[in-house]
Amino acid sequence: MPALNHPRPPSETLANGLRVTLRHAPDLKRCAAALRVAAGSHDVPLAWPGLAHFLEHLLFLHTDRFPADQGLMAYVQGHGGQVNARTNERTTDYFFELPTQALAGGLERLSDMLAHPRMNPDDQQREREVLQAEFIAWSKDATAQQQLALFNGLSETHPLRGFHAGNRDSLPVSQPEFQHALQDFYQRFYQAGQMTLSLAGPQSLEELKALAQAFADAIPAGETITQQAPAPLMGTADNRYQQVDAHRLHQLFALEALPDSSADALAFLCHWLNSAKPGGLLAGLRDRGWATHLKAAPLYQFAGQALLHIEFTLSASAPSTAIREQLLDWLGFFARQDWSALSTEYAALLQCQQHVATALQLARLDSEQLEAGLSEQGATALRHVLNQIGAVDNFSGQWQLPTPNPFLRSDAPAPNAGLIRGQTSAHRGLRTFAQDRSRTRRERSPMQFSQALSDSGAQGAVYLRWRLDAAPGTLLQSGLDNYLQPLREEARQAGVDVSFNASGNEWLLKMTGLQEPMPVVLEHVLKALAKPEIDGSQDESALMPIRQLLKALPGCCLEPCALSDDLQQLWSSARWDGLAIGLSVQTQAAMGVALSRIPGTPDSQLTPPPSSQPQPLWSTIDTGTSEHALLLFCPSANAIADEAAWRLLAHVCQTPFYQRLRVELQLGYAVFSALRQMHGQTGLLFGVQSPSVEPVDLLQHIEQFLDGLPPMIRDIDDESFIALRQTLADQFASTVLPDAQAAELLWQGKLAGRSSDYLSQLPQAILLVDRPTLIAAAQRLKQAEGGWRCLSNGSCPGSPWQVTK
Repeated sequence: MPALNHPRPPSETLANGLRVTLRHAPDLKRCAAALRVAAGSHDVPLAWPGLAHFLEHLLFLHTDRFPADQGLMAYVQGHGGQVNARTNERTTDYFFELPTQALAGGLERLSDMLAHPRMNPDDQQREREVLQAEFIAWSKDATAQQQLALFNGLSETHPLRGFHAGNRDSLPVSQPEFQHALQDFYQRFYQAGQMTLSLAGPQSLEELKALAQAFADAIPAGETITQQAPAPLMGTADNRYQQVDAHRLHQLFALEALPDSSADALAFLCHWLNSAKPGGLLAGLRDRGWATHLKAAPLYQFAGQALLHIEFTLSASAPSTAIREQLLDWLGFFARQDWSALSTEYAALLQCQQHVATALQLARLDSEQLEAGLSEQGATALRHVLNQIGAVDNFSGQWQLPTPNPFLRSDAPAPNAGLIRGQTSAHRGLRTFAQDRSRTRRERSPMQFSQALSDSGAQGAVYLRWRLDAAPGTLLQSGLDNYLQPLREEARQAGVDVSFNASGNEWLLKMTGLQEPMPVVLEHVLKALAKPEIDGSQDESALMPIRQLLKALPGCCLEPCALSDDLQQLWSSARWDGLAIGLSVQTQAAMGVALSRIPGTPDSQLTPPPSSQPQPLWSTIDTGTSEHALLLFCPSANAIADEAAWRLLAHVCQTPFYQRLRVELQLGYAVFSALRQMHGQTGLLFGVQSPSVEPVDLLQHIEQFLDGLPPMIRDIDDESFIALRQTLADQFASTVLPDAQAAELLWQGKLAGRSSDYLSQLPQAILLVDRPTLIAAAQRLKQAEGGWRCLSNGSCPGSPWQVTK
């Protein structure tokens, strides 16, 4: 297993009170910042629910120093990064990820928006309407309401029982009393003594510390404020309750006066509770036909309190009392076990996950200040938790500890089986697993080994695609998903992310992460796919409408075809090809056995990317909600010059589109534009979700924005245009492009028929896009020359749109 840096970097407190955590991770290609403010929705005066969330929104608006098009969100998006924030019960988090050279600019903008917010009345009025739209969507979302209902068994005096979302009624921005409360909350909590800054990146610790100090210099000094302790979770001596609905059983345990390290203890306990392996709780319930899924997680933790939630997905006529008894019986069994082996495996999987984590994931992890395993203090806290839960002494003895994760065992490296004498990693394009010495045969191999990324790193990627004579039916696909889930979870624990998705008549198996476990993971996955035990049950948790459309989009971009639930027939007619990226010769050799067992017929002839339909096509998706949502996908032509122009258009559009539809027009809270690649096809994607505006009107607003795109490009001054273009091209440099993103680009390039030097050609093509070329591309985009595809939960508006079959 690859060696790690210290799993939990030390923290220190600077002179002005800011607490900082710095992680030097030399293998990262990007860096990230996570700022945690020790104040959240439960710290707000009772008269103004939602004030903390409202303030979080206000801080993202422009400041005197940085207008909206130069603020943190625009800056991060312009550098191809990601940015977001979240208001929790007792904390508020702000976080972003950027290329290394852009971190200082991001921190500068973050500190300015925190230290110098404008908060003028007009801004507040507009942003309150955004929260009102979120509130409407939240109040209509069944999943959100079910989550809120889980707190109904708690004491009415505990803040978890209160309303904290914020809406038009709870945020009376015109009242002086509200403004006083808003300013008081901001001045009390938004100072250095209440903040923790976590930085992660490839920079040296000295560089990171200098950046942290520069950030601290811009933040008002302060001291840590003790947040008010909440009321007891329960109003009675009983610390547990349950809720039952049509398909779920919820067991909740309210825990008080927990010792330090209880967060680590609960994470450890939930990990083993969630295990589906034989001998465990879920396996026992499945054997009895009582439950199909189990999910354990703490819903709340603060000041020694925790609310542990264990959710069971029930089978028909499942006895809730008996399930609760089985739960307590298993907890009693678990409490009396020696946890040393489990603790060792748990620490190993946490290390694997850290090794494949992005800079943003590491920075956010460091802000949590959790241990990288179960320490002695954590074990003590776990015993305290189990005692409070009431784990029984006289457990039945039927239980077993889970078998070790086979992918976490770090065996000795496989010998270079099948290598030609003298062969090294420089020959990674050879089909070592098959002892193929023929260059002609190698080039026709359905599994290609890309040389675009170095094979000396710890990570890699494997893509396998099957083209089928029919599309797999929904029940078949959900059955495969259910069957593969335990295997995917074990692979994830070992640092390998596995997905197996269907789009139209194609299956795609994708593995990314640590390459060392990949051969054995691939072998297990292929064996499972060949003869699975199909479970036709489906996950009933609904995604928000815009996410449902995003999930359906790839399949809608392929030609419609017949459905089939005959797995063996689908495999017998399947043709496959693939791409492996960043794998060492040893890993390639170790994959030989697995690759020889891929079901279907090898096919080295690339399928051409989907051809664009000249007419606009409309697909209606039932999302089961009154919220309106719409996606508009605008494909480009297939030449790399067209892709470069489309990428620059997406780069130019991103901030103005959000500003126009989200901030100025207040159409909804889910508003975005981005470049997407699917099945080798590049396109611009626009998305909006709105509680009140119909899809046909959302489409009209998008079209109006596109009408204004050519003059917008003309108005960009020469210096800014050159800077925009260079910034975009720089995002594809090998030194800053994350391996997973590079692998996805290479896969999409393969599907599009790009040459092997696609990653070096793309930034060069971007730099060749001049202003006339970009304006011409905007005109082609507006005229829908590549064909438009619209997905919506609304009906087709009629001509010129055609309903898809």
